[in-house]
Amino acid sequence: MTVTFPDPDASSAGGPDRVPARWAVAAAAFGLLLAVPVATWWLVGDLSTVPISEGRDYAFQPWSVDASVARAAGAGSLVVGAAAVMVLGWAMVRRVLDIRWWAVLVPLVAAGFIAGAGWRVLTAGVAGANIGAGFVVLLGGPMVLVLVVWALAFAVYLLSRTDHAHDPPVNSDSR
Repeated sequence: MTVTFPDPDASSAGGPDRVPARWAVAAAAFGLLLAVPVATWWLVGDLSTVPISEGRDYAFQPWSVDASVARAAGAGSLVVGAAAVMVLGWAMVRRVLDIRWWAVLVPLVAAGFIAGAGWRVLTAGVAGANIGAGFVVLLGGPMVLVLVVWALAFAVYLLSRTDHAHDPPVNSDSR
């Protein structure tokens, strides 16, 4: 997840002393990407419009999750997400994380947000047809796909540029 800078100094982002920091950046990014959908799912909450006693219709049956487990997962994901953002911000200030990687992380975070909120809409108990579920499938699905494809393509681009960042310049006078 890190991009090294072409500074040959050992204290630069490419120095061997930055390897633990790079692992922290990768772990923080991974934690953020896992925490966002769970936190969104928890914060959105149940969107059912019909009481259980009246009989609900579901586009997808929700998972049976105990309220205390949901609360722990939601609060824990908020803590992990906040810590991850702080680590990533620290890494950016310390030049361990290139700012261009946010163009990969932000679309993935947005896709996680859409997935977490969309799951709540898809599993809402309603009377009759769940129109919101149709919108999630027709609009949310393609948006998530576009965001993920963009993030992957830009990550490949950044990684391909990184591979050559420390190659020594070719000197045509050395022949």
